[in-house]
Amino acid sequence: MALTFAAVGALIGLFGAALNIQARLQSPWVLGVFAVFFVVFALAMFDVFNLRLPAFIRGPAENLGNRAQGGSIPGAAVMGALSSLVVSPCISAPLAGALIYISATGDAWGGALRLFALAIGMGVPLILVAMFGKTLLPRSGPWLNQVKQAFGFGLLAVAIWLLERIIPGPLSLALWAALAAGVAVQLGLFDRGPRSGIARVAQAAALLFAIYSAAALFGALAGSSDPLRPLHALGNSSSAVNNSETSYFTKVTTAEGVRQQLEQARAAGRPAIVELSADWCISCKVIEREIINHPSVRAGLDGFVRVQLDVTDNTADQRAWLTEQQLFGPPAFLFLDSQGQEIPELRIQGEVPRETFIRYMNAAVEAG
Repeated sequence: MALTFAAVGALIGLFGAALNIQARLQSPWVLGVFAVFFVVFALAMFDVFNLRLPAFIRGPAENLGNRAQGGSIPGAAVMGALSSLVVSPCISAPLAGALIYISATGDAWGGALRLFALAIGMGVPLILVAMFGKTLLPRSGPWLNQVKQAFGFGLLAVAIWLLERIIPGPLSLALWAALAAGVAVQLGLFDRGPRSGIARVAQAAALLFAIYSAAALFGALAGSSDPLRPLHALGNSSSAVNNSETSYFTKVTTAEGVRQQLEQARAAGRPAIVELSADWCISCKVIEREIINHPSVRAGLDGFVRVQLDVTDNTADQRAWLTEQQLFGPPAFLFLDSQGQEIPELRIQGEVPRETFIRYMNAAVEAG
């Protein structure tokens, strides 16, 4: 993971935001293939089948493995590189700050070293688990089958999480409902034998998962898409409007579209806000749900010309605009005054609390 981040830092130092490897990997084909892999691995965890290499490959591989110490370093390296680039494409505030500095300096070596250090810090928990895992974990036994099945559900959750970026919201909520139903059955929802101790706790948890599954499925059929609030659509007759950020923001996909909207705002003497978003950006969906759809935020944004640049397709024109604005990916927000000039100190990159967003928004209103 650290070497992958170092390579990205060097490339950003050389080419700037025009080279966004993570965004380029967020295509339906790539995400779909990875989701299929996770589902296959999960089914193997449930003993639906055994993942085994053909004998003519397995024999030599086992002989080689018996002579090797520990696991496969190349395999671990590939796993870390792919997880860095495919699983987490959204830009966080610390990473955005580092990328802006690297791009501005054009220092490939410095960029590589800085992101290498950042990734090493992120990987410290993994190193600790690798070093002390055996001493901290209990001895093997039947409980490992339960752990294996728990990991199977975790793999299915990752597959749904990846697919959320490319499938409709109600469909993803229906998948979460199916997963919760599977967990409920695994915990013994339909077991009728006498239970005591931890078994009773598991059955109570199974009942809660079953209730959530029913609520999520019902919410999905009603058009809801939020797994944290599956019945939200039923409690608001105008949810189809409130749950759609693009109906509140003017959605454009080109730099020229952004310029036209900002020119109209300047001609009208109104402040503007530009949001950078993408369908594959999970953080963007969190911001939409927790911030943009909040009544206090909408009341403050009503006076702004609201523009959303959708960079889902990651076109050359979009990458050029990102480079011009020193942005490296969604989510991000730019506030502009009534003269069409950005207020740099109010730029938001990555997820922020609602209170922070409101503070920046009010400061933009005061700046005029």
